Amino acid sequence: MRVLAITGFVFAAFASFAQAATSTKEVTFNKDVLPVLQKNCQGCHRPGEVAPMSFMTYESTRPWAKAIKTAVATKKMPPWFADPKYGHFLNDRSLSASEVTVLTAWADSGAKAGDAKFAPKPIAFAEGWAMGKPDMIIQIPEAVQIPATGTIDYQYVIVPSGLTEDKWVQMGEARPSNPQLTHHIIAFVREPGNPWFKGSPIGKAFIPERHSEGGNRGGQGDFLVAYAPGTMPIQMKPGQAKLIKAGSDIVFQLHYTANGKAGQDVSRIGLIFSKEPPTERIMTVAAANPDFAIPAGDANYKVESKVTLQADSKLVQLSPHMHLRGKDFEYRVTYPSGEKEVLLSVPAYTFAWQLSYYLDSQKVLPKGTIIECVAHFDNSKNNPANPDPTKIIKFGEQSWDEMMIGFFDVAVPLNTSLMDLMRPKTAPKPRAGAEE
Repeated sequence: MRVLAITGFVFAAFASFAQAATSTKEVTFNKDVLPVLQKNCQGCHRPGEVAPMSFMTYESTRPWAKAIKTAVATKKMPPWFADPKYGHFLNDRSLSASEVTVLTAWADSGAKAGDAKFAPKPIAFAEGWAMGKPDMIIQIPEAVQIPATGTIDYQYVIVPSGLTEDKWVQMGEARPSNPQLTHHIIAFVREPGNPWFKGSPIGKAFIPERHSEGGNRGGQGDFLVAYAPGTMPIQMKPGQAKLIKAGSDIVFQLHYTANGKAGQDVSRIGLIFSKEPPTERIMTVAAANPDFAIPAGDANYKVESKVTLQADSKLVQLSPHMHLRGKDFEYRVTYPSGEKEVLLSVPAYTFAWQLSYYLDSQKVLPKGTIIECVAHFDNSKNNPANPDPTKIIKFGEQSWDEMMIGFFDVAVPLNTSLMDLMRPKTAPKPRAGAEE
């Protein structure tokens, strides 16, 4: 027993010494910090991106050392809001404990540069594209003029794709030229023969006539790619892709928010096509509920939505969407067997970061599977983002209105349409005179 005790003491002393040696190791920007920034931060923190400061060089990063320490210690950055108790995600942005330690130690030890010879090779970002050089760029032909003040209705621009053959999209990215004034971009595919916006101008921005909910606006074309703060390029696994049929148009839905300074925007999308014929088609589904009224002052108002899938599929990713009163969001699944599961829980939703959560292992969803979304809204004065806690809030397009949409992507066989997936098949009516 004495020998074991001594051995244990020696081991503990050695461990303490090793820990002390690690903690006193000099942490420098080039050797220790820059690899962490390249992996987790530079996608947004570089010139021309949504982040207000660049972390590409020591000179541009050094003034923000203490702010970086605070942001990573409080888990404010990098933005990632999934509750780790539910699901595993390919694009998990959360930092490891060792990465947080590195950034914190660097700030605490004087934020030194270190020897440049230890710096990793700079990431070669394609000019203007986070995903790399596109195979095809589709851009609105004319700049949209954005006023300095006032409410700006959704604008739409229809741009012919010019494709003479079907194309399968492996990666896609939407980008505004003026991110300061752009709330979001959604690019839809309008296939030949689709009557959506029939007769509307081509290549020029227009505002559809005001309509009752569910009228002539978004949702009548295949969702291709989108932009909002925090979104990343879509990237599908080998063998999975989104379809743009020959002769299709791309319908840009553009939402701008005035900030006191007039400007203009030329939005565009970049596409990288699949190099091999895919085996599955990716489709975007929306579990939405536009029928709610959040009482004034209510700090925890619940809204639910659900979709029953009418064909076999595989779940690829989840993208919750609410506005400034959004508090939390959860995706649940009920399989045909009756088994239930929480797919994603976002306990602290923030409108400032519209994130998508790509499943590490795609889930098989048999026909009859129900995807249910449960969200809560904080319309109280204790919500600092709340524009006006004295108003009853309903579904609407502007940021001061609210939305409750649970977007999700599924992979289906190539010959499956969105109608096959969403609408139950009805038995044909018997012909007149046919035998019972």
